[in-house]
Amino acid sequence: MEEFHIANPALADQGEEKIAWAWRFMPVLKSLQGRLKGGLPLKGVRLAACLHLEAKTACLLCALKRLGAEVFAAGSNPLSTQDDVCAALVARGVRVFSWHGMTTEEYFANIYSALAWDPHVIIDDGGDMIVMVHEKRPDILPQIKGGCEETTTGVRRLKAMAREKVLQIPVIAVNDAYSKYLFDNRHGTGQSVWDAITRSTNRLIAGKAVVVAGYGWCGKGVAARARGLGAMVSVVEADPHRALEAYMDGFSVLDMDTAASIGDIFITVTGNIGVIRKRHFVKMKNDVLLANAGHFDVEINIPELEELASRKFVSRPGIWTYELPDGRSIHLMAEGRLVNLASGDGHPIEIMDLSFALQLLSALYIFQHDLEPGVHKVPDEIDLEVSRLKLETLGIKLEAMTPEQESYMREWRE
Repeated sequence: MEEFHIANPALADQGEEKIAWAWRFMPVLKSLQGRLKGGLPLKGVRLAACLHLEAKTACLLCALKRLGAEVFAAGSNPLSTQDDVCAALVARGVRVFSWHGMTTEEYFANIYSALAWDPHVIIDDGGDMIVMVHEKRPDILPQIKGGCEETTTGVRRLKAMAREKVLQIPVIAVNDAYSKYLFDNRHGTGQSVWDAITRSTNRLIAGKAVVVAGYGWCGKGVAARARGLGAMVSVVEADPHRALEAYMDGFSVLDMDTAASIGDIFITVTGNIGVIRKRHFVKMKNDVLLANAGHFDVEINIPELEELASRKFVSRPGIWTYELPDGRSIHLMAEGRLVNLASGDGHPIEIMDLSFALQLLSALYIFQHDLEPGVHKVPDEIDLEVSRLKLETLGIKLEAMTPEQESYMREWRE
């Protein structure tokens, strides 16, 4: 078996600088590592991860290793892998199988290489590693204690597997933790999407007509930050509750057919397929910008855009321009992949400090408990603990209820 497969081990020093910077601003993960390290609670555990391999993720993988785990990692997106970070991880003893710009075939081969080490615990982002275990490595399913899933798309896939009774291991839906909705999905996605767009395009957001497709927790963050930057924001939604919420939050709510002709910037955050397609491309204004913030590159129908275009070319790093026969141009960011990681550095460090603390504690919980196969919620004590630890690092004290107040809240009599 390969020990590792990366682009260039000589980039380790450059990657170390990135990891050191991220670690400075991850007090919650640092606190957990310090508290747990003495007992080496993961000693003897083989842990495989399929995550976005950048500096913040490296901090999680190194923390897991310091707690005793043997760690194997594959990238969860061909364009989010940072080769210098991978080199630094290999130098630290993590077995990494990934490089920037992998083909689809190489991407799945690298996940398989990580699984070749027969893990006991899996940390996944998007569900590809857990799906591959079931389809390609069912022989190791009996030894797998369980897994954790980081993102909305992955949780959706796992719940579909559970409904069809094919999911044979327990998986904790880290994405569904209330603290992750509040911080990672809303504030993390909201800031990182606009950071990637403004950094990559050097365009002004104020005054632009921005269309946000999807008003889940991620969409809420993207829409709120767009309004904060001075954009005129419209929301496209299929769910009546979310559509009404967007309306009550002060946004225009449109269908995509209507929005297609008025938008300057379109951002998909639905987790669904074909949200923007041919019937919408033909209505769009000249020089519109398309970006996807969902996990997979399926929300914008790129094959249909390719069919419409008479020419395509790279106009800026990470931006493909599609020229249509009538002279209009449509600009696609990051090949329709996850824009905040493919064209930026992903969520802010302080946000991933919280999310990776959830991942670490959930992975430890999976290893220490015997759970039934299926999708499980993050235990409330873990969800609350991460928020409490964050407040402690900020020097914020919670109000303590008196015994009388606690009794009153439990009582039904006046």
